Amino acid sequence: MKRLARALSLFSLVIGAVASAQSTAPAETPRRVAVRAARMLDVKSGKYVAQPVILIEGERITKVGPGLPIPEGTEVVDLGNATVLPGLIDCHTHLMARESESPNAYELALLTKSQATRALEGAANARVTLRAGFTTVRDVENEGSGFADVALRDAIRQGLVEGPRMLVATRGLAAVGAYHPFGVSPEVKDLPTGAQFVSGVEEARRAAREQLGQGADLLKIYADWATPTLTVDELRVIIDEAHKAKRKVAVHAMTPEGIRNALEAGADSIEHGHKADRAALEAIRKKGAFLVPTVGILEALVERSPDAATRANFEQRLAGARAMVALAQQLGVKLASGFDAASAWQQGRNAMELVALTRAGLPPLEALRSATTRAAELLGLEQQVGSLEAGRYADLIAVSGDPLADVTEVQRVRFVMKGGVVALDALTQASPKGPTVSPTK
Repeated sequence: MKRLARALSLFSLVIGAVASAQSTAPAETPRRVAVRAARMLDVKSGKYVAQPVILIEGERITKVGPGLPIPEGTEVVDLGNATVLPGLIDCHTHLMARESESPNAYELALLTKSQATRALEGAANARVTLRAGFTTVRDVENEGSGFADVALRDAIRQGLVEGPRMLVATRGLAAVGAYHPFGVSPEVKDLPTGAQFVSGVEEARRAAREQLGQGADLLKIYADWATPTLTVDELRVIIDEAHKAKRKVAVHAMTPEGIRNALEAGADSIEHGHKADRAALEAIRKKGAFLVPTVGILEALVERSPDAATRANFEQRLAGARAMVALAQQLGVKLASGFDAASAWQQGRNAMELVALTRAGLPPLEALRSATTRAAELLGLEQQVGSLEAGRYADLIAVSGDPLADVTEVQRVRFVMKGGVVALDALTQASPKGPTVSPTK
């Protein structure tokens, strides 16, 4: 026993010495970078800053201003004649979705793709989304891939996968029979589903707690499909559970009644809202909720319609959605950008939403705010992302032209930095005189 005691004592001394050595080891000096360009858009004021210098230490911005002196030993990234903006935010993504364009593509994906395949597809979608200039996303339901979105979010945080900063909603919640898969024989049992099905208040409560317990940053609910589905009581218990956990809730609601039910239950945002009437939009404004109208995806579907009848259907839906967005803007509803990509060709085209919002009547500055300051507010990340200010993450993009004069510039992003790390550089590398920038990771 004495030998054991002496051995344990010696072991404790060794561990203590190692811990002491580690605690006294000098901290690694954060990497210092200065980004400069011809102009920077201050999205809050709506004005350009000429000859801006953005000073960065590690992941964060330390100082921003015109012509700031650059401290000695700072790495310089000179973007030349480019325009710098904050990294963009998409509030309605499905990074785990990479459907084909064949009939019943959603159901086929559920039946034929393994969880490993879904996770790898998510990683590919994350990479292309980041390189399109979207440095933060709110992923509103992972379309039947279990909790793979949690794993993807965590892998990105650990630097294992290249992608945007993610807030994830995991499985989503829908009424029994009111979400994919549709049209399945009643004899077929235990099929995977696109969302977690619930019926009744206690099932809804348990499902909400389960998803929160598995790492959801927010919850996603389907309040309607063709018609309202979940009751106000079912919606309310899910939202109450999320709010107790300091999490927000995004609610898919297309119809006026579905929107009213969601708002009565306490929804933080209404997703889509394409059939919203004036009363529903006024209710969204009065409640202080956000509307994420996803108009761009309708334009994308018109663009790729396989036949005249399908195209006419999507064109009609698009016209209604544009009119709804114009009215929402007129009424002062808070709008946030979200593209709703779900297929391979749609992923990474998130900026289509900003262009679509201008076609629906938003001025370019308001469209840009919907993907920066307003989006950050919806996500509860106003002090972290959405603007280029001291203390925020060093998330920024650059384009060649003037996005206030031509908002389509955001579809041609030339430079992307997330948290001080360059993810895309088609500017400085084009010139042999450009500065050396750290490699993408």
